Amino acid sequence: MKKTSKRSNELRVSDTQSNSVDSEKDKNKSQINFDQLPLEVTLKIFSQLDIQSLCRASVTCREWNDTIQSSDSIWKPHCLSLRTVCQREIDDDLQSGYSWRVTLLRNYQKSKVKHEWLSGRYSNISSSFSLPETIMYPMDADTWGEILEAELER
Repeated sequence: MKKTSKRSNELRVSDTQSNSVDSEKDKNKSQINFDQLPLEVTLKIFSQLDIQSLCRASVTCREWNDTIQSSDSIWKPHCLSLRTVCQREIDDDLQSGYSWRVTLLRNYQKSKVKHEWLSGRYSNISSSFSLPETIMYPMDADTWGEILEAELER
């Protein structure tokens, strides 16, 4: 059996810890902290995310949340995509002075429900009891009028 001195073992442990610390320093040098990016780059990254990913990113940290909440340009493309289903509602909200983010929040669920109705998914429902609760959403008379017109044209 080979004897190793206590001092030799301590040196090995010390070398291992030193290597570990050095590799951590190198790793940290190679990583860029997200908050060090210019705002334009941060907004470009966030603008590539879908709505669900934006919502998840906004709960990551306070700084991301502040950036996402305060940057209306991030929300505009998503809001415009809803406009294909809820044009009147979105145009009304924008004319009333709502931001793109608030307009999206106000109309997102409505657009999902309205799209389901307009696509004819519920055309063959025999009674109101057959409708799932999840598709019911408070909508104004004009929206229900659009849905009824689409049903009559089918």
